[in-house]
Amino acid sequence: MRQTGLDFGGAPDGPKPRARTLTVGQLTNRIQGALEVTFADVWVEGEISNLKIADSGHWYFSLKDESAQIRAVVWKTATRLIRFRPKDGTRVVVRGGVRVYAPKGDYQLSVEVMEPLGKGSLQQAFEDLKEKLDKEGLFDPKRKRPLPMLPKRLGLVTSPTGAVLRDILRVLRSRYANLEVLLYPARVQGEGAAAEIAQGIRTLNRIAGLDVLMVARGGGSLEDLWAFNDEAVARALSASRVPTISAVGHETDFTIADFVADLRAATPSAAAERVVKAKVDLEAHLAALDKHLDGALNVRLTRIRSRLAALTSHRVFEAERGRLRTAAQRVDDLVRRAETGLTRQRERGRDRLRHVETRLAAFRWDRQLAERRKAVTRLGDVLGARLRAIVTARRASLGRAAGKLDSLSPLAVLGRGYALAWHGERLLRDAAAVKVGDAIRVRLHAGTLDATVTAKENE
Repeated sequence: MRQTGLDFGGAPDGPKPRARTLTVGQLTNRIQGALEVTFADVWVEGEISNLKIADSGHWYFSLKDESAQIRAVVWKTATRLIRFRPKDGTRVVVRGGVRVYAPKGDYQLSVEVMEPLGKGSLQQAFEDLKEKLDKEGLFDPKRKRPLPMLPKRLGLVTSPTGAVLRDILRVLRSRYANLEVLLYPARVQGEGAAAEIAQGIRTLNRIAGLDVLMVARGGGSLEDLWAFNDEAVARALSASRVPTISAVGHETDFTIADFVADLRAATPSAAAERVVKAKVDLEAHLAALDKHLDGALNVRLTRIRSRLAALTSHRVFEAERGRLRTAAQRVDDLVRRAETGLTRQRERGRDRLRHVETRLAAFRWDRQLAERRKAVTRLGDVLGARLRAIVTARRASLGRAAGKLDSLSPLAVLGRGYALAWHGERLLRDAAAVKVGDAIRVRLHAGTLDATVTAKENE
């Protein structure tokens, strides 16, 4: 027979008290309290898998390593503080606390801080946004627009109190004093800076007559420049109706704005120089045209001198070389006077051009450039007409001198029926100079005769 409740002392024991029974909810609450207190703030390293982003904005995923895994969640309020967007397979280190989800008896890690392993969150966020916008074509060189030739209005988004604004204005005033600058003051660092910069870009684009838009700030760390890595700023630059310039940081600093803008400048001062570069090029072009005009005039004068020199040395005029030299000297004098006159005209033209350039620098280009071009064209036409008139007059003078010389030439006299007679090397002017029977030579207008004196008559 089986006996219970007895010991070897012989006295039976009473029934032992039963341990208190817990409900499932009570047990879960105790576990929840123990876990959430013990693991309220922990750092955990692992790999993200099964990432799901709910319509509510919460992130759900598993954090795993080679031996285990734990469910994790990032609530919507915490996602705003994470600079990058994780993907499956990303190795991260997270900070948070263990929480128990009582309805299912599950526990999970509630994440508040997340950093990628191997890279800072800012750098990872920079690369993620850069990859995203590049795929959308915002960095495509084909969409880059050139700066206008002669900008009249520059829109500038930057801090109104920084050294960057002073540097830009100093460069613009020294090289292009009549450029109008419209400043949209905005914070360029810290909370809310990106929103102000994007709003500044959109606001300036609504102003009529804007030719160029620039965003600028000085150098700094990645955190300092982060406002220019914001997606809102990038899309505002991409949507700008006018060409844009990004002048952010130093030469070694790169931001998302640099890739989206039509032009990236190494420094704010370099950006200001690029804005006014078109005016400098135009001034250089005008100087080259002036130099070309001088060269063309000198070439034409040289050709005139060469033709005159060739005419004065022709053999037809050997008998009258002295008179021809005199005429040639007069021509040279006239040419020199013409050169002096042309030089004075050119100097006056240059003075007018300098005056035009001075007035052009003082007034706006869109009102003055067309008239100045017409004035330069008219001046060139006047100079060309005067040069042609002088050359025509000199040719006519030379023709008259040649006609007079031809009328005095012995050969012209022979053409009217006269002849010249020589006795040996002596030109005969008197019949007494020869005797009957002497041989003489007679020069006609066309040809020469050898004759003998058969008779003579002295007058």
